[in-house]
Parts: sequence; structure tokens; C-alpha cells
Amino acid sequence: MKYVQDNTPPAGLTTLSDVLGWHRSLIQLHARLASHFARPEPFQRALRFVQGILSSAERKNGWQLAEQAREATPYGMQRLLSQAIWDANGVRDEIRTFALSHLGTRNVIAALDETCFPKQGKHSAGVSKQYCGATGDVRNCQVGVFLSLVTPAGHTLVDRELYLPREWTDDPARRQRAGIPETVAFRTKPQLAILMLERLAQAHLCLDWVTGDTVYGGNPDLRSWLEARQQPYAMAVPSTEPVVLELPDIGVRRLEVRDVLPLLAFSDWSPLSMSQGTKGPRLFDWACVPVWHQGRDDGWHSLLIRRPRETHLEPTFYLVLAPPATSLQTKVTALGARWRVEEDFENSKDLGLDHYEVRSYVGWVRHVTLVLLALAFLTSLAIAARSLSGRPLEVPIPARCDLTPRELWPLSVPETRRLLARLLFPPPSSTPLVFQWSAWRRWHQRTASFFHMRRRMKAG
Repeated sequence: MKYVQDNTPPAGLTTLSDVLGWHRSLIQLHARLASHFARPEPFQRALRFVQGILSSAERKNGWQLAEQAREATPYGMQRLLSQAIWDANGVRDEIRTFALSHLGTRNVIAALDETCFPKQGKHSAGVSKQYCGATGDVRNCQVGVFLSLVTPAGHTLVDRELYLPREWTDDPARRQRAGIPETVAFRTKPQLAILMLERLAQAHLCLDWVTGDTVYGGNPDLRSWLEARQQPYAMAVPSTEPVVLELPDIGVRRLEVRDVLPLLAFSDWSPLSMSQGTKGPRLFDWACVPVWHQGRDDGWHSLLIRRPRETHLEPTFYLVLAPPATSLQTKVTALGARWRVEEDFENSKDLGLDHYEVRSYVGWVRHVTLVLLALAFLTSLAIAARSLSGRPLEVPIPARCDLTPRELWPLSVPETRRLLARLLFPPPSSTPLVFQWSAWRRWHQRTASFFHMRRRMKAG
């Protein structure tokens, strides 16, 4: 088979010069964080930490990040997360500002969701037996609540809170051992969501929509908080969620949302796409029914029902707050943005969001914050690459493959990280350093074994 003989690289194709420019951009982003660090040593180590996160290191814990950074021991990286003086919340705010400079501040949607971090022991801050959405069961884990900003340009996580069950917040000794500040009180997951939304309001960011799953949509206090501010939302609710509505044949009734489905006519449904997936439009049938609020139909409240086209799948229900003139397609599109946070979780876990081995509250916050910094940075590079290309990229393909698309897929966050990892942050190859870390690991194993045996002998 003959291939097209064209040695000219396609316009917009990523080059080594581009990747070197990405590194300069990382240095510039790091420089913006200087005011949040008390000393230069942890400030410089934070850059090496992020570079390690962007690398192809197998695990993104303190040991492997220290080895990736060519440091002789893991103590410096561990100190960065536990004892060094720096303001993780200030860095978090800088991440939001940086992200918005690339995402844009128009047509902004806030997507709320949580993810779990399975744990074996009981000493990590917030760990307990609780529902883990990633596995769909109850297990020993930590749960973090996150907020992602979604715009037509892209999306990335910009805020985080660790959920602390009451068994933690009501136990002073346990709080002290895990380094949980006295100012951190018990908050439910929806209350943590409100805390993050309040921070967006303080930053004077106007949101077009707030979206979330049933944990947030099914919480009346969160919905009331949004309604008091006339903040449009579209959030999932359980099938047992009660609503008051008026239907032609039954009048005004209070029903559970699952009981509304059989009362709808064929003409009430519209086939619409909620977003573009990798295999094409994500097409569902949709119905929208006005919902009464405080004794009347105010035009703002509605129930949205999504019915899969495959008959064996269950429908999904959403409560929506939006101005009366809002179209059904606009509501559906807003709901489609909610799934972008799942992509953000996938990308951030590829960066090591769940690879930490810290137990303290401060350590968790700092590790997660630096991962969010790396994710926002990669997102900015992908957005910039798409805007610079301006058109699909044509590439040489076999001459006889007429049906093959002659273009490249847009540069993604994972592909951007892969290029940085392979070209700029490869694993250390210094022979003395490799042997140094081998000796360090063996010494640590011997030390751990010694103290473990001593404890067993004292226990009889």
C-alpha cells in the first residue's frame, strides 16, 4: 500500500517547540503563587511536586515524587504537604482565577459532585464506612466534594472540600490527631457545595447554571439557597421526590416524580441531545412539566424527565429553576455540562488525585490543591492549542483509505500530559540516584520491620 508522500508537517501539529513553550507557561503559573508561600524552599518544591504529578511516575505519592524530583529522601515532599508554611486556599483561589482566564467568564456552569478515596485504616482525616459512588457500595473511604467550572471552551476542577462525618467533628482527640482546624465544623455535602458556591459569589463570578446529581438536587436547603439568589439550576432528584403540579386530567396534585411519567402523552416528549459524546450526540427523549412553588405556577420551576431510547433503562428526573422564557433545549444542554465533572475526575485521578499517603486534613487539602493546579494548567494548554489551530488538522493517510478522516482529534488533557511526561519530565536515570533510592527503600523496610516486631514483643 502506498502512502501519501508529503514531508511537510500539517499546520497546527504539536511540535517540540510547543512543548517547551508549555514548560515556560508552567514556570509563569508557578511564579503567580509566590505570595502564598512563606519561604522559597517549599515554593520551589511545589513546582517540582507539580512536575512530578505531570510525569509518568507510577504513583504520585511523596516517595515517588521525591525520586522523580531527584531528591535524596522523601522528607522534603512530605514536609511540603504537612509542615511547610503556605496557604493552600490562596493557591486554590489563584487556580480559579487562572482557569477562568482560559475558560472565559461567559456561559459558565458550575457542576457539583463528589468522589471517594478508598482507605484501609481508620486514621486518615474523614475516613469512615460510607457510600462510595465510584464503586456503588458502602466501604471504608474518604469523600471529597468538588466543583468544576464548565464553559464552551473547556472545563476543570477549581474547588474542593473534604467531607468529615460527625464521628470526626464530634471527637476532639481524633480531630487533633488528624490536624483538623477548630474552624472546620460538620457540614453535609450540600452544605459544602454552598460553601464553594459562596466563594464563587465572593469572586464576583456570575453563573449561568448550577448542576449536580441527586445528592445535591434532592437537598431542599441547597435548592432554597439557590432560589433565594435566583440562580438557575438543573439538578437530579430521586424518583421519590415529591412535587406539586397541574395536569389536564387530574388537576393540581402532589405526586412523586416517578408517578408523573405514566400521565404524560406521546406529544409531551421531544428527542434532544444533551451533549456530544465520543460516539456522537447523546440523544434522549425529554419531557418538561411546570411545577408549582409556594402555591402557584411561577413559571420558574419545572420538572424535567429524561427517558432513554433503550426501553430497558430507567428514566432520570431533574428539578429545574430557570426564567420562564428558557427553552427546553437550553435546559437539556445545561444538564449535559454536569457530566464534564466526571471527565475532570478521570483526568485528575490520572494525575494522582487519589495517590496520596497523607493522613492529616492539611495534607489532603494540599495534595488535592496541587493536583487541581496541574489539571487547570493542562486544561489551559488544551484550550490554547484548539484556539491556535483554528481548523481541523489534516494528516498524511494511506491513499486508498478514502473514508478515513483527514484530521486530528483536538488535543486533550491526557494527551497534553503524555507529551510533557515523555519529553520534559522523564523518570530519573542517574545510576547513583537509582541505587540511593533502592538503599533507602530497603532501609525503611528494615526499620519498619524492627519497630513492628518490638511492638509485638511488648504486647506479649
